[in-house]
Amino acid sequence: MSYYNILGLDREPFSTSPDPEFFYESREHHAALMRIMIEIRLRRGLSVVLGDVGTGKTTLSRKLFQMLGARQDIVFHMILDPTYDTEELFLDSLIRTFNIEMKTDKPNILDFKEVIKNYLFKMGVETNKTVVLLIDEAQKLNSLSLEILRVLLNYETNEYKLLQVIIMGQLELLPRLRQMNNLWDRISLRYLLNPLDEDETREMIEFRLKKAGYKYGPKFFTDEAVSEIYKNTQGYPRRIAMVCHNALKSLVMDSQPVVGSQTIKGVVAKEMMYDLELSQ
Repeated sequence: MSYYNILGLDREPFSTSPDPEFFYESREHHAALMRIMIEIRLRRGLSVVLGDVGTGKTTLSRKLFQMLGARQDIVFHMILDPTYDTEELFLDSLIRTFNIEMKTDKPNILDFKEVIKNYLFKMGVETNKTVVLLIDEAQKLNSLSLEILRVLLNYETNEYKLLQVIIMGQLELLPRLRQMNNLWDRISLRYLLNPLDEDETREMIEFRLKKAGYKYGPKFFTDEAVSEIYKNTQGYPRRIAMVCHNALKSLVMDSQPVVGSQTIKGVVAKEMMYDLELSQ
């Protein structure tokens, strides 16, 4: 039996998988979502969301997919691993992502760009749909792929961009974007995703427990434990989830009634020892 069943929960509350149902919408995440939605509604073109590892970018992308994927006026596409060595590979991936049929057996770069342009004009002008392309892990994009995106953002009517691009990546992408003046000038939204504060850390823990089936009863985490979690995670959602997951397992294995600050200190110490062993 899983530890969460023993605790009376229906599901794993602190999985690090990007499940949008367990997406805690902090002030930062809410602001990012709302600003992206405005950019898409106005069809402004390129939105960039950057943040450190573990700030919730991938979960945010899944939430956007959940919000936009079912809408009839939006055609939503997503690329999860944008690692392409050449322009041809990136363009070919876009062709397959957009589900465009190529009429030539040996297309070149110009053929790829032409069919994508035709697709975007057909969808954006003839059928009046908004085409959205979200690229996660965007720090993996090389300069050739970024240049392709710049070219695609040139496809527009007098009123709006035909392709709405959302790129989510780590902070290392920022200086590379700044070096590409022609692309940097096309960014309509720049948003830096920051970690949670201590109150939001507490709210995230409570939110996830309720989503997992927690009703009413004794609190699993004391206030002191939450403070210790925040101290050791600095509000990074992925780290919070990992510490809480290990803390609840410890709670069950040690037959303790509640997770206190000492439990968190023990969990963190074990994680640090494990990381040290792996690095040797």
